[in-house]
Amino acid sequence: MSTNSIKLLTGNSHPLLAKLIVERLGIDLAKVRSLQSSNQEISCTIGESVRDEDVFIFQSTPPGNINNSLIELCIMINACKTASARRITVVLPNFPYARQDKKDKSRAPITAKLVANMLQTSGCNHLITMDLHASQIQGFFNIPVDNLYAEPTVLKWIRNNISYANAVIVSPDAGGVKRATSMADQLDLPFAIIHKERVRPNEVSRMSLVGEVKGKIAILVDDMADTCGTLAKAAETVMQNGAAEVMAIVTHGILSGGAIEVINSSVLSKVVVTNTVPHEEKAAVCERLITIDISATIGEAIRRTHNGESVSWLFRHAPE
Repeated sequence: MSTNSIKLLTGNSHPLLAKLIVERLGIDLAKVRSLQSSNQEISCTIGESVRDEDVFIFQSTPPGNINNSLIELCIMINACKTASARRITVVLPNFPYARQDKKDKSRAPITAKLVANMLQTSGCNHLITMDLHASQIQGFFNIPVDNLYAEPTVLKWIRNNISYANAVIVSPDAGGVKRATSMADQLDLPFAIIHKERVRPNEVSRMSLVGEVKGKIAILVDDMADTCGTLAKAAETVMQNGAAEVMAIVTHGILSGGAIEVINSSVLSKVVVTNTVPHEEKAAVCERLITIDISATIGEAIRRTHNGESVSWLFRHAPE
């Protein structure tokens, strides 16, 4: 018999954040058995009834294991669908393949659209994500998509941890200008932009600064930090223009490849990331890496979705 309560399931991608979310909601994680056989096939079994229940499936996309996490998610969705769940909401804070969102050259795939199709075909009825790399990805879905923002939580962290009166918000590229200006307006700070030219993906050749940073604390803001090459070069450019200190605040700390070595050898005083992607081992070997817990925002979005309340309050406010 349906209990009309929140059933939160998770795979093997980010157990720590899943635990923080259920603590926030005051519930237990639903039982899921996910195994990988010797030939790398994944098998997921739901260990309790989800018939006519409101099911939420949380999954992250850890670097080096993105494809396994994605297929594990699709299998869990389909398992719940065939077990007669009333509604299946996927909570996917870091949307995979988000940078492949357009056909920018001949014969290039639009993989973000393919991922959207995979989730919907598996049986997903609703998606909750955070700081999409490109907002138009929401249009790839024929189901409701809630794109949450880390910005309120980041602003709260800045106000509580930085003497920001003499700071400047810097966008490391033209694509992040909207994010930088929004934060600068709410903190009543000036902003600057860095123009960059790429030779090939993940490799930046030249950067130039537009704006004044001399003698100020420069705060670089971006939606993701992957190899951190862009952040390191942007920080160098800002310091060459006379900034007193430079730090970076990003939503998704993917930190793949030699990202930690890049951070440790850069002029960045600190790199602040949310915990949408697991990075505990990297934080242990990099003192400059600081984590902001985002579980309160995700947990509140789940609660509001379940109760049929508006989620838009979270776009401007950070839950306590």
